[in-house]
Amino acid sequence: MEEELAAVWRQVSGDSLPPDAGPVGGGSSPGLVTFSGDESVLPGPFRVAAAAAVSVGAATLAAGELLRVRGIEPPSVEVELRHAAAAFHSERHLKLDGEAPGELWAPLTGDYLAADGWVRLHCNYPRHVSAVCWGLGAAATKEAITEAVAKRRAREVQEAVVAAGGAAALMRTRQDWLNHPQGEAVAGQPLVELRQTGDAPPKRLFDSDRPLGGVRVLELTHVIAGPVAGRVLAAHGADVLHLGAAHLPRIDPLWMDTGLGKRSAFTDLTQDAGRARLRKLLARADVFVQSFRPGALARWGFSPEELADEFPGLITLDLSAYGWHGPWRNRRGFDSLVQLATGIAAHAGLDQPRPLPAQALDHATGWLAAATVMTALRRAATDGGGWRGQVALAHTAEWLESLGRREITDTGYSTDGLLATLPSPYGELTHVTVPGANPQWTEGTRLPGTDRPSW
Repeated sequence: MEEELAAVWRQVSGDSLPPDAGPVGGGSSPGLVTFSGDESVLPGPFRVAAAAAVSVGAATLAAGELLRVRGIEPPSVEVELRHAAAAFHSERHLKLDGEAPGELWAPLTGDYLAADGWVRLHCNYPRHVSAVCWGLGAAATKEAITEAVAKRRAREVQEAVVAAGGAAALMRTRQDWLNHPQGEAVAGQPLVELRQTGDAPPKRLFDSDRPLGGVRVLELTHVIAGPVAGRVLAAHGADVLHLGAAHLPRIDPLWMDTGLGKRSAFTDLTQDAGRARLRKLLARADVFVQSFRPGALARWGFSPEELADEFPGLITLDLSAYGWHGPWRNRRGFDSLVQLATGIAAHAGLDQPRPLPAQALDHATGWLAAATVMTALRRAATDGGGWRGQVALAHTAEWLESLGRREITDTGYSTDGLLATLPSPYGELTHVTVPGANPQWTEGTRLPGTDRPSW
């Protein structure tokens, strides 16, 4: 996987691999990052295990380069494909006092057969259930929605739900996606984009033996990709404050899994006081990670341009489903929906959706986001300036496609040696440890909103 890591590192950092970073293909010579294990730990034709290991490797390299800025020689790191695969299944391995903490999918979320194909409806949040019922004129039962979908064409179902404010995607072939205006827009975009947003003095890094020691990260994210990015940054030493709102719904098992090592506070951005609180937090933050839909924060005065002007030197990282170009740039999307839309779920034909063996688009995007943040911090520390990074699930889907296919073999994997426990207000959390260069969390997930919204 030497070439894959080198290509991703060039996109994330704009540089070649560090001089001591190779060979990185599990070869005989030591390097900063080496790989071990076999891709067959995860089933299916897509190279999901390789994508997991390369994503982890990119973040590990970025953390190592931050250590160099601190005058610390980074250690050599082995990324085990088994460990990377388990990290991409982290929500499935989470235990609360030895038991699974609950369901990840709501009963109405799923794939439905329309008159001419399949469509997936995302119903994990009450407002999305309401949109499905309103758009289709159906009651909130599996039977009623199944019947309503079966009477319509898949595109009609998709657009009716989206118009009602929900989240849906019909299953396309790969070629159909490439011919679609959004597919064409995504095809021309890089996996990761990082650019300077303005001038600022070089950022001072406080003394620490951890890559992100003393770095303040404000996180406004939800579900998996954004929270995974914050979780990785916390594991490498950042002070991560997740800012949510009391009225917004949460999926408790995902919250417990992705909240490790973070603090949690509430504010309401629909109110003047909530927006003022956000401004105070941004004024003292080093990094702002957010996964609102493109343009959503602008209505409250927090557009990328306004952030760059008001907070010079701030590093922002934006995550989205379909990117910032094309007709779907403002569309709601989730990993499972993007898999259907981009043709990934139709890899074996259109008879039924066949998803990836993990929420790989979410997890990979989260790790790549963390790598981008750490690269931006390194540049800010050495060269100064404010920086903005962008990653999107659809861009990650294109990257996964570009890795090619493999023979379908499945040996599975064991989590022996990959799990640890942390105390939390919920109880004892058993979690997948962090692959990479000695990252660690010092405490378990907090209850939502139990911390003060301050640094």
